[in-house]
Amino acid sequence: ILAQATSYLRSAVMSYETADSQKEEFRKYLEKNGVISQLTRVLVGLYEEPDRPPNAIDYIKKYLGAPTGVDVEELRAENDELKKKNSELQTKVDQLLQELEAKNQEDDEEG
Repeated sequence: ILAQATSYLRSAVMSYETADSQKEEFRKYLEKNGVISQLTRVLVGLYEEPDRPPNAIDYIKKYLGAPTGVDVEELRAENDELKKKNSELQTKVDQLLQELEAKNQEDDEEG
């Protein structure tokens, strides 16, 4: 039983160290890409705001330059619809180009 407990503790410690190193790697990534400084600025701005905004998330989005009041799902649906329409139009263009090429070949053979 002691050997099993020791083995379990070793694997738990190794797992903990791995999680810590992953967290540290992620923190370095965020710092390198300016995320930490930007978040610090926005939070300080929110803290220093004399009148607290009613919606902190919208304040943060606005501060970071993101649009507010946008329905993301609606935009995704519209994007999917436009991609479908684009594909249909491209197919039609390809079809018309083939017809034109065939017509030109016929004219060349006749002329």
